Amino acid sequence: MSAFNVVLGCYVFFMAAALVFSSAPLPLMLLRPFSPKNALLPAALLRYSARLLGMRFTVRGLENVDNSRGTVVLLNHQSCLDLFVLAVLWPLMARCTVISKRTMQYMVPFGTAAWMWGTVFIDRGSRSAHDALKKQARAVKEEKRKLLLFPEGTRHCGDKLLPFRKGAFHVAMDAGAAIQPVVASKYHFLDSERHRFGSGEIIVTILPMVETAGMTKEDLDVLIEKTYSNMQETFTRTSQETRRVVPRLDK
Repeated sequence: MSAFNVVLGCYVFFMAAALVFSSAPLPLMLLRPFSPKNALLPAALLRYSARLLGMRFTVRGLENVDNSRGTVVLLNHQSCLDLFVLAVLWPLMARCTVISKRTMQYMVPFGTAAWMWGTVFIDRGSRSAHDALKKQARAVKEEKRKLLLFPEGTRHCGDKLLPFRKGAFHVAMDAGAAIQPVVASKYHFLDSERHRFGSGEIIVTILPMVETAGMTKEDLDVLIEKTYSNMQETFTRTSQETRRVVPRLDK
């Protein structure tokens, strides 16, 4: 079997590793519940399992990270492999909290572990979600939290990012915080339909912050368009780089 043609058994191992490694430290999290620091040990285990699976990460733009201030971090949303990208980002971005859909909370024990490392679960479009985001906006401003959201709202594997939802941008403007776009290149080595993937590289690019101070709601559409354009350009460029080094999965 080619190292670049990992079949269903390895895919199952990937799913199991993601579940086990992210949940195993759960008892230790009880010592400091809901702290973003609880994510650091699961993140280390996930990065180790990624190396076992032949996944390689290149991080660019570290100079754009400023841990002395709160920001709203935006990451493109592709698949469950995004969890490994988060594992790369957690030690780089202090006090990082993730926003996720409520259904993820019921995936025990993973959902419980994610809750204990500070993940905020919301029911999209509900009043409770609006209130939760307002609370997080205050945390970004007052506690210098980094709030990570997926602006596309749903996973996809296409070459073009989905239109961005406005919620993340409202949060940033309410907090007077900068937006920190982060782009993970396309997972060319993943075939979700056939549940198989091979070794491959993911380029994670941390783009310069986009300031929102002084902006009003009238500036919202321009802010979204600028952020989307920058992320799409980076996604296209880095995905072309990684495409050249990934063999075909149907060999």
